[in-house]
Amino acid sequence: MKKIPETMKALVAYGPGEYKLVTDFPTPDCGPDDIIIKTEGCGICAGDLKCQLGAARFWGDDIQPAYVEPPFIPGHEFLGTVVDKGENVTEYEIGDRLTADQIVPCGECEYCRTGRYWLCEPHNVFGFKNFLNGGMAEYVRYPKTAVLHRVPKGMPLLDALLVEPYGCSKHAVDRAEITNEDFVVISGAGSLGLGMIAYARMKNPAKLVALDILPERLEKAAEFGADVVMNPKGTDVAQKVLEMTGGYGCDVYIEATGHPSSVLQGLKMIRKQGRFIEFSVFAGETSADWSIIGDGKELELRGSQLSPYCFPFVIEHIMNGDLKTAGVVSKTFPLDEWEAAFDCATGKYGDFKIAITF
Repeated sequence: MKKIPETMKALVAYGPGEYKLVTDFPTPDCGPDDIIIKTEGCGICAGDLKCQLGAARFWGDDIQPAYVEPPFIPGHEFLGTVVDKGENVTEYEIGDRLTADQIVPCGECEYCRTGRYWLCEPHNVFGFKNFLNGGMAEYVRYPKTAVLHRVPKGMPLLDALLVEPYGCSKHAVDRAEITNEDFVVISGAGSLGLGMIAYARMKNPAKLVALDILPERLEKAAEFGADVVMNPKGTDVAQKVLEMTGGYGCDVYIEATGHPSSVLQGLKMIRKQGRFIEFSVFAGETSADWSIIGDGKELELRGSQLSPYCFPFVIEHIMNGDLKTAGVVSKTFPLDEWEAAFDCATGKYGDFKIAITF
């Protein structure tokens, strides 16, 4: 076995906007219950961007405490090949190709003990803590309680990079409990929205509508299975949905943009007793007339976070072609070009998913 170097190249976050490429960061040690992977690639999430820009959700403010613990290596959408393992690790071998749920559950809290590990009370996620570094580095440590999954060696890297985000997409759609009688609207056709559209198509809803302000995203949404695509910039999408449903509104609205206007248009177009699924991470607060949820429409408002129990399904159905992936990973960059990668990941150039590869 090739000797693992003592230091590695890594992107390190020291503070809001203070991200630096370090060429001699210590390679993670392998404890008796740990696994070390050599990273193949790591996708850039909207959460990574908002963290880098200093969003209060991560760094704290007068209302909420800081979640991050710097210095840390960002990235939670990653995979790699096992190059070292501890003496107590028996399920995996050197050379296995692995990915992991982004959360590393404690295994001891009430949520973990009742099977709801993705809600783990300590809620430690790869790429935000200095003791749980992420995938924007040459090597990553999987600790004992990481939720690991084998990735087929025949799965192309650009597909494998979508396993984690598509897992999140699947969970959001599962939260919506879509039936074949539902009129479904998915707001946001970025990489996660596209994963939702691809999976929602498998549910065969009565109508599947995708919304986005970028024409190239709407084109991809139609390719991935949306029956109707609309751009809120040039269309009163809430009024259109009301017209399409005889004035009642959509049964399901999935919010996947992280923009306040998407929340407001969703509350306007959803029918009474509709299911509103909030998925996004927001950069700031959103204000709405909260009475719409109760006195106005008696809505079911459901959150969605992470990707519990989703990876095996996603891996299987990416491999068999049921979940479309073509073109979702728009560009890849080496770690040295992380600033250009983060810039493209904003979507301002029309890109979907951007990834760093090694």
